[in-house]
Amino acid sequence: MVNTSHPAVTRVREALNAFGLAPDIRWFDDATPTAQAAAEALGIEVGAIANSLIFTLDGAPLLVLTSGAHRVDTVWLGEQLGGTIKRASADTVKDATGQVIGGVAPLGHPAPIRTLVDVALADYPTVWAAAGHAHTVFPTTFDELVRITGGEAVTVAPD
Repeated sequence: MVNTSHPAVTRVREALNAFGLAPDIRWFDDATPTAQAAAEALGIEVGAIANSLIFTLDGAPLLVLTSGAHRVDTVWLGEQLGGTIKRASADTVKDATGQVIGGVAPLGHPAPIRTLVDVALADYPTVWAAAGHAHTVFPTTFDELVRITGGEAVTVAPD
C-alpha cells in the first residue's frame, strides 16, 4: 500500500485549496522523478508533464515549469531575462521549495518563487505536475498553472 501522506504534499494540497482547487493528487507505487516516468505511469504524452525545474537567475531561485518534451535553453532564456541562469543545487532546491528534486511542485513553497511557465504546455487540455513528492502528481491546465503560480508565460528555448 502506498503511503498517501507527506508534509510537502499536504502543503501543496493546502496551497491548491487556497486557490479554490481540489484536484485528485495521484500517488504512485514507484517514484516518477522524470517527465518520462510520470508520462508512462499516467499513459500520456511526455509533453503534457509540467516539469518543475529550479534554477538560479543571478543567484535568486527561479522556477521554470516546462513541458516534459522540452529542454530549457538556459543561455538563451537568461539572455531574454537579462541575467545568468544556472542549475540550482539540491540544497538550493530544498531551501527554496521545501521539496526535493524529483517531486518539486509548482506551489506550496515556503515563500513565492519567480515562476516561468512554458507556453508549450498550452497545447494540452490537461497537464500534470508533481505534488511535492516523487510519488505524486496532480492534474491542472496551462491557464491554472499560470494563475496559481503567478507565473509568466514564456518560450523556454528559441524556435
